[in-house]
Amino acid sequence: MNKRLLITLTAAVLLGGVAVGYTALSGAAPDAAQSVTTGAGPRLMVLSNGKLSTVSHAGGSREVTGQSCDRAYEAAGTISCLRPVGALKASELAVLDRDLKELRTIPLTGFPNRTRVSASGRMVAWTLFVDGHSYAANGFSTSTGILDTKTGTLVTSLEEFAVEGMPQRPVDTNYWGVTFTADDNRFYATMSTGGHRYLLEGDFAGRTVKPLTDLDDVECPSLSPDGTRIAYKKAVGGDPQKGWRVSVLDLKSREITELAETRSVDDQPAWVDDRTVAYGIQRDDGLNDVWAVPADGTGTPAILVPEASSPAPIS
Repeated sequence: MNKRLLITLTAAVLLGGVAVGYTALSGAAPDAAQSVTTGAGPRLMVLSNGKLSTVSHAGGSREVTGQSCDRAYEAAGTISCLRPVGALKASELAVLDRDLKELRTIPLTGFPNRTRVSASGRMVAWTLFVDGHSYAANGFSTSTGILDTKTGTLVTSLEEFAVEGMPQRPVDTNYWGVTFTADDNRFYATMSTGGHRYLLEGDFAGRTVKPLTDLDDVECPSLSPDGTRIAYKKAVGGDPQKGWRVSVLDLKSREITELAETRSVDDQPAWVDDRTVAYGIQRDDGLNDVWAVPADGTGTPAILVPEASSPAPIS
């Protein structure tokens, strides 16, 4: 048996009791919502104690469904849900519609970490940790895949793609944090190799990726709705062990703007709109809050949704 798979399955067994207990404590209430609703005005999809939920930008009541995910994202009615590891059960990707109908599931090996859906709802991407559990540590290993929900084309690992400018892919390469462009073919992600973490541009149909070597320390990119900027986490002083600053890269000018959030953010940012970036921060009690900050470096961070994670604007 593959060593990584053995480690993952062993961990799943050990965590099984915890996962079962967590599910019992955070199970859906009898009146749990049966769909992800749009409601009046702009709304966000978030995870509330691991359950898919929706809430308006302006606050107010939260609609919590019975669907459990470790990470989630939504766009154009397509929901990507990375389900948690359970007793004797590895993780899986569930593609759902807004009525929470299961359209497809894909078994995965590893621990859920990132997921994204293209603006059209067609493309779904995910990242899992296979070895390790932190991007600040040395020796971690990730697995990143993409599904075309229209054609059914499944790429289980970006390691299948050729790397432009490299006759052979380096053995230490890792990929994570995919974000899609509007054409549903090109995408951006992070590629690490040789101690560097580059922004890469990928071509899904061409099955190639191209590291942009002039853009180092770009992790977990998130393309703005207008397609001109990327929000991402940038290692402080180039050292992930010192934490990350949320920053915005202008793709044309290459200008980088550090946002007003000075705390370390280990998350893939999400654009609430063309002016606002949201992200999760873990509290001292272990719970997460979703914060937001202006994308131009002004203003101050503010809690957008308390006790929540995985923010995604409902489109």
